[in-house]
Amino acid sequence: MQTISGSNHFTFTSKLKHHSDPFQWDSGFSSVQSFDSLVAALKRVALSLPFPSFTMSDQPLTLPVCRRLTYAVGHFFNDLCASMWFTYLLVYYHSVLGFRDTNAGALLLVGQIADGICTPLIGYESDRTPGCGKYGKRKTWHLVGTISVFASFPFIFNPCIGCDEKTPQTAGLIYAIPFIIIFQFGWAATQISHLSLIPELVTCEHAKVELTSYRYAFTVVANIAVYAVAWILFRFQSQHTEDPSISQSLGWVDVLTFRYLALIIWAIGTVTSVIFHLGTKEEGVQPQESEETGKSQPPIPGSSQISGPLLLWKHWLIEPAFYQIAVQYMCTRLIVNLSQTYIPMYLTNSLLLPKNYIAAVPLVMYVSGFVSSLVMKPVNKWIGTSMAYFVGLVPIMVFSIWVLVDTNMGTRVYGAAVLLGAGSAVILVMSLSMTAKLIGDQRQSGAFVYGAMSFTDKVANGIGVMIIQALHPCHTLDSDCKWFFRTVMVIVTGGVAGVAALCLSTLLIWPIAIRLRESWKKYIVVKALKSFPA
Repeated sequence: MQTISGSNHFTFTSKLKHHSDPFQWDSGFSSVQSFDSLVAALKRVALSLPFPSFTMSDQPLTLPVCRRLTYAVGHFFNDLCASMWFTYLLVYYHSVLGFRDTNAGALLLVGQIADGICTPLIGYESDRTPGCGKYGKRKTWHLVGTISVFASFPFIFNPCIGCDEKTPQTAGLIYAIPFIIIFQFGWAATQISHLSLIPELVTCEHAKVELTSYRYAFTVVANIAVYAVAWILFRFQSQHTEDPSISQSLGWVDVLTFRYLALIIWAIGTVTSVIFHLGTKEEGVQPQESEETGKSQPPIPGSSQISGPLLLWKHWLIEPAFYQIAVQYMCTRLIVNLSQTYIPMYLTNSLLLPKNYIAAVPLVMYVSGFVSSLVMKPVNKWIGTSMAYFVGLVPIMVFSIWVLVDTNMGTRVYGAAVLLGAGSAVILVMSLSMTAKLIGDQRQSGAFVYGAMSFTDKVANGIGVMIIQALHPCHTLDSDCKWFFRTVMVIVTGGVAGVAALCLSTLLIWPIAIRLRESWKKYIVVKALKSFPA
């Protein structure tokens, strides 16, 4: 970053004093005949003088390994809970507690809508609120979210107090919904604040991809932990029962198993959240004091190293790239979350496999995802983010074709799970990297962008699950169940992957970039003039 020497400062201010009409300057202002010319002239002046740079250096700034790890575990509690939420919520309420298909789907829909509403609102508030003192605004919201998840999650995977198999489902719904709303609020606050820390901690694009890869690696570890614990609990149950039917199908007898599973991951997540808050330091931009008023003022572009104007949340709404990335992120989350939600149904209803497979197969998926996440950084440097995303779509398409043609897959499902897990890991890391690239150095509104992306994801997932549950044909014919869940897996993977590929093609034609609109031009000029020294 360049500094303004005394002589250069005198030269420029002398120009201001000796030319009452700025359009008589020798820097090209005499040719100004329109607003566009004024903008161009201002840029020429800014570039011809040793002012603070308006562009951010792309030097490979990264974090020490220890700080990368402590940052990455900050979403571990969320990942543990999300794994249970998407993989086991429908199974638990429908197959274990005996809720109707639509009631189980309604609970998930309520959670997704609550999350979708909370996410952009939290993103907006996270950008504008200063946080608790020097603790940092992102970490403050992360702490609020963690406490909310801590207080609500264990109750979601437990029957209502005093309830049994004969309790009306309405009582269970009334009991669960408040805890689900609190949980989703906390989950959204933790997710948005954690994602928004990426542009705060690093500036280089490859460093952002690296940090995102670390984050996703721990996401995979969290999922592996959930499925490993679930597999151990199911195996322990089967070894200590004399009734073979218990180890084959899910029922009320599995309430205790899911309770233990929820409490174990709850304890692990609490510990990792403490590690994050102790080991991660948020280095936000501090407001500067105005010499004229003596009051705290927002940092100006030059001093905060912002490239161009500071974008507010409303400015993103007129950016085409904002909607491109939103659709791309939504498709990515639909593939990852809906496949995760319906893989247990596919295993138990379509392939008729024992219930321990609902832990073993997702475990294989996320082990393969973990391996693929380790190679994200070199792959991204070699072929770029967009092409890496396309590479991730290929195994997902192969998986969907395999599921379609192999109606009696049996143990071959492990091979298909490897493809789905690897592809899902790639597209998720790349979609998050695309979002970070879109935000760039606009850190002051980054949380709103992440919140808006997550809003489309949550609402789309909730509506998708509700539609699938409403179309559920198993109350009439068992054979329909086998056909139904196989078709669901094909559509939520291969079908959505096709839409994602079409959206990706638009990014290849119109790359990720902020395209300034006409209504911004006056805003740019004002910011440029304010950045000039008096």
